[in-house]
Amino acid sequence: MEHTRVTSLQVAELAGVSQSAVSRVFTPGASASPKTIAKVKRAAKELGYRPNRVARTMITGKSRIIGLVVAYLDNQFYPAALEALSKALQAEGYHILVFTASNAKGEVDEVIQDLLDYQVDGIITASVAVTSDLTERLKAANIPLVMFNRAQDGADLSTVTSDNHAGGAKVADLLVACGHQNIAHISGWSGSSTGRDRQAGFIAGLAAHGMQPVAIIDGMYDRETAAHATRDLMNAATPPDAIFVGNDHMAFAVLDTLRIELGLKVPEDVAVVGFDDVPLSTWPAYNLTTVRQPLRRMVASTVDLLTAQIDEGEMLPQRVAFDGPLIERGTTRKRIGK
Repeated sequence: MEHTRVTSLQVAELAGVSQSAVSRVFTPGASASPKTIAKVKRAAKELGYRPNRVARTMITGKSRIIGLVVAYLDNQFYPAALEALSKALQAEGYHILVFTASNAKGEVDEVIQDLLDYQVDGIITASVAVTSDLTERLKAANIPLVMFNRAQDGADLSTVTSDNHAGGAKVADLLVACGHQNIAHISGWSGSSTGRDRQAGFIAGLAAHGMQPVAIIDGMYDRETAAHATRDLMNAATPPDAIFVGNDHMAFAVLDTLRIELGLKVPEDVAVVGFDDVPLSTWPAYNLTTVRQPLRRMVASTVDLLTAQIDEGEMLPQRVAFDGPLIERGTTRKRIGK
């Protein structure tokens, strides 16, 4: 027995139940009485039985595995999202297989092809673009895909984001209400929907007050690029008195550059606002004013959309955007009149 894999038949014999009952106990979503579950799990533990997931995949056609493709994990938002997605999928009886891929041409397609070789039941992409050719291949293979924290013009795919346009407008309203006159924007990557939408909302928000940004620089969602942009802004003939940064990951670099390298006070000399509200934003060293992405609602919606497509087959794509609150902390001044 030490060198032989324990079978479900052996578990069934010891538990005094049928082999199909053992299968139901270890199949997510299948029904079995509490008494049967207790007997089967007790026998399985005694024998050291582990269900054969490969065999189950061959029988059911379902691997209970979801592929997750993420652009990068440097941004503190994505480890938190990854953990939340993993827990939510596990609660539905799924496990995740994580791949990283940049938005370089062809790289995402190659990674997703690898995922298809693993017989995944569905795919979630986080901040990566998907080509139309890949979309068609996924449809042909009947593998649903949901884009998380990214939308894509013209893509026939379900997407879940925060309301980035509204978030950018909220930042504009705040900075104007705090009395700022020279407001700059270090945007997220212009090749992403999140970067473009946050920028568009910010510009529209300022325009509603008869203002416009004194400068806009693409920060590429990169710390070093954001730090360099900060130096350029503060060395300009008219430096900004407030900077809206396209995400918290870059905002931390902006704060470090302003305070440590340039010796400026925040918010007295320059106010800074980010976007995401990652845990580091609450640390006293940063205490960052930022727009909070409603991560729990975004994750729940992503999992619901994906599992519904897996269970029900082809569905019309849905675009979901959740409004997120503006969290005012120590990197901005008090609003005038308050």
